[in-house]
Amino acid sequence: MSLVIKDLHANIDETPILKGVNLEIPKGEVHAIMGPNGSGKSTLSKIIAGHDDYDVKSGTVTMGGVNLLEMDVDERSRAGVFLAFQYPAEVPGVSNANFIRAALQARMPDGEELDAVAYYKNLYSKMDVLEMDRKFTSRAVNEGFSGGEKKRNEILQMMMLEPKCCILDETDSGLDIDALKIVAKGVNAMRSEERGFLVITHYQRLLDYIQPDHVHVMSDGQIVKSGGKELALELEESGYDFLKEGELVNS
Repeated sequence: MSLVIKDLHANIDETPILKGVNLEIPKGEVHAIMGPNGSGKSTLSKIIAGHDDYDVKSGTVTMGGVNLLEMDVDERSRAGVFLAFQYPAEVPGVSNANFIRAALQARMPDGEELDAVAYYKNLYSKMDVLEMDRKFTSRAVNEGFSGGEKKRNEILQMMMLEPKCCILDETDSGLDIDALKIVAKGVNAMRSEERGFLVITHYQRLLDYIQPDHVHVMSDGQIVKSGGKELALELEESGYDFLKEGELVNS
């Protein structure tokens, strides 16, 4: 089920942020977006997920032919969209185990109940992949967590919900190399022919561990250059000087 973005324009507080984004992420592929600060990368991720701070002026975002922009946030989530935030929010008073369980239960048909034994077996197996202690099941969501623990918790939620389209907004931000490897291990465990990924990052180092099929450069609200994973290496060496020089290759 492909995610297709066509001529997407969006504002925040009357200021244009996205200025005609075109991008297609087929199922089974990992696409990375890189670009300077303020280029619109995080805005794009939040609009796909349904953040209401942004005013979409025109364009479409479809998945499986259905326009996500016509759905509420919870509908997009149930349709298979998952956004791992750059700064995961804390949810005091709600344990991780209950939070994830409620999210899974909400996706089940009316009248069906989640099997508790199977749920915890699955949860613990995913926690093992992410090297998370069992005590995290009873702790409130992200409350008092370190930056690395919050990011692992986001990936745990993603692994349990098994979305069709996974969006990672600067998941590597603030992670040391060991935490980065663990987070990448969880993401790679989810790679599937039936699932697409959009990975937003400033740094090539994340893409050493989550190797993309395609890399895109975003600048001033548009995708201005696309290529293979070698493009990330070029950006690491030369930066974004080509943007000033006018070397733009539209995707």
